[in-house]
Amino acid sequence: MSFFPKIVFQYEVEEYLTKVFRNNELISALGTQEAEKKYQSLLSHLSHPPAFTTVRVNTHLASVKHVKKLLFEEIQKQFKGLCVPVLEHPKLQDILLIPVIGPRRDLKKHASEVIVGAQCGYAVLRGAHVYVPGIVSTSRFVKAGDLVSVYSDIEGKCKRGAKEFDGVKVFLGNGISELSRSEIFSSNGQLKGLGVRMIEPVYLSPSFDNVLPSHLFLQNLPSVVVSHILNPQPGEKILDMCAAPGGKTTHLAALMHDQGEVIAMDKIANKIKKIKQNAELLQLNCIKAFCYDGTKALSVEKREDKQEGPPFLPESFDRILLDAPCSGMGQRPNMVYSSTLKEVTSYQPLQRKLFTVAVKLLKPGGVLVYSTCTITLSENEEQVAWALKTFPCLQLHPQEPHIGGEGMKGAGLSLDQLKLLQRFDPSAVTLQGMDINYLQGSREDDLISLANKDCIGFFIAKFIKSNSK
Repeated sequence: MSFFPKIVFQYEVEEYLTKVFRNNELISALGTQEAEKKYQSLLSHLSHPPAFTTVRVNTHLASVKHVKKLLFEEIQKQFKGLCVPVLEHPKLQDILLIPVIGPRRDLKKHASEVIVGAQCGYAVLRGAHVYVPGIVSTSRFVKAGDLVSVYSDIEGKCKRGAKEFDGVKVFLGNGISELSRSEIFSSNGQLKGLGVRMIEPVYLSPSFDNVLPSHLFLQNLPSVVVSHILNPQPGEKILDMCAAPGGKTTHLAALMHDQGEVIAMDKIANKIKKIKQNAELLQLNCIKAFCYDGTKALSVEKREDKQEGPPFLPESFDRILLDAPCSGMGQRPNMVYSSTLKEVTSYQPLQRKLFTVAVKLLKPGGVLVYSTCTITLSENEEQVAWALKTFPCLQLHPQEPHIGGEGMKGAGLSLDQLKLLQRFDPSAVTLQGMDINYLQGSREDDLISLANKDCIGFFIAKFIKSNSK
């Protein structure tokens, strides 16, 4: 049941992806018709938000039961008494799942319009209100307090401050404008703060603006799975190589009960600042964040004993998470993917540089988890095949919990190897809407199963380093 059009790619990227999802191994296993059906289903899913909002509880400060009670009360308040359940996950015991109601097809559209940029639009589809920096244009006479219909300019073609826009736009729902048009586009410097308070979004999902900020962290479900698979232990030294914005970093620290050391690296200073802010907010003290390029994190010379940060000597870490920079094609919702084929294919060599450094920094017997939020073979299964061939010291290892699907065929990996991988593929379930009647008529087990599948596209591989060679 597709509410939005399928995701649109640049022509050369679409050609590239079509070949990926019609590769010979896949066609031999599924048949041409089934492979094509899965691919088209994936494209439809990517333009829609996941069926659940996933919230990770900061178990360092509060129990899941306590936060669940507070969150249920908050959602009832936001949804004006509408009884939407808050579910605990049986295998991920530090997360809560909130079903997303929608798409709501019966909303009346208003004459006054507000056009927002694509990224702002995607945030609205996942429960956010509209903030002023995201507004691109409004109707001519919009005043504070007006009922407005909000649309996303998914192609980025609307001119800032335009009084009308007839280009491709997607309806996101209705809200109340907090400001007049003249205030929004004031020449006195760009305003911040709330622009439109959404009251009838197409997808009803709670807003988390200032909601239990030290107790909750919004994270996609597979991103939570990654930290559990790395399974850090108290007292260990852990490296999060590409750590921003810090969701996995803080999760690792919480899983270790804030005992040990989590080194977080990212090469962008503002992102490191954000990691430090998150660590402080969540009251996690074992995190040390450094602005550093992960490809240069291996020291070729002996370090000063007191040096805390990178570069590091070989075999310095018990466990390493490489949540690698990637083409990001698994992110949802996304209606127009603007990257070129050159940009898409630039990630594989960068990932291999980072991976090579990670292997050298890992202690013998240590664990290396590699993950991406994309759907290509070249950044996922092909990287695993390359790693196993390049580093004889690495062995693929079973993942716990394993709640996604197995790896995708097409990279020459054996069936046994594919079963050790974890690929979250949104097309594994039928795209469907969710309303209160559906929720009330569903068993909790079935809803959890839906949450496991109808999430972002994601990939995870776990390796053990058997020796130091």
